[in-house]
Amino acid sequence: MLAVRGLEVRYHAAVAVDGIDLHVEEGEVVALIGPNGAGKTSTLLALLGLVTCRGEVRYRGEVLAGLEPEERVARGLVLVHERRHLFGSMTVEENLLLGAFARYKRGERGIWGELERVYARFPRLAERRHQLAATMSGGEQQMLAIGRALMARPRLLLLDEPSLGLAPLIVQEIFGILAGLKAEGTTILLVEQNARAALELADRGYVLEAGRIVLEGPAAALRDDPRVVEHYLGIPGEESR
Repeated sequence: MLAVRGLEVRYHAAVAVDGIDLHVEEGEVVALIGPNGAGKTSTLLALLGLVTCRGEVRYRGEVLAGLEPEERVARGLVLVHERRHLFGSMTVEENLLLGAFARYKRGERGIWGELERVYARFPRLAERRHQLAATMSGGEQQMLAIGRALMARPRLLLLDEPSLGLAPLIVQEIFGILAGLKAEGTTILLVEQNARAALELADRGYVLEAGRIVLEGPAAALRDDPRVVEHYLGIPGEESR
């Protein structure tokens, strides 16, 4: 589904991503974990063409160089940004329908059916379909951001810190939703600082530090790796850092 070779992102003289390789197979959930400033978000932005980068990105066999972000979204590469980027003065339903804008422009049918499927997955959004996005709680806004992405019918869903700023019970609810997407075969590349939750959900994982991948492998193996336990999972029996 996705093959990245030698990806490099620079902001002037600062190197955010330093020549990383990674891949995501169809139907997989792959976690990208690491500390703040490691280059995780920059990696996702580069995949969608939102920052200048070097290296090769192949998506479903196609080299993405030269494709605008809108074209990448139209091919099924869809990002849920950590800041969510909702339109606060618009209703829940209006935000959701915007997620299908590219499909609407192509004259696709089935958009209203997709909306009802999103509402079935997120009953809280259905209850608040006429509520302004700005008046919703953080957890509800995260659900809305994910629901809007699903309206684009993603083939590869890029998730950037879906648990950011949420209470523990809401985090559990969000990861329960992601587990449901995984069970349905949705391919996901997940950037997440909650390493424990990410590796419990994922099939495989990468650890990114200072712009470089320092560990990779099956999620179960990473959960047991002493370096991951020490730096990201905490001492067994203690709360996750």
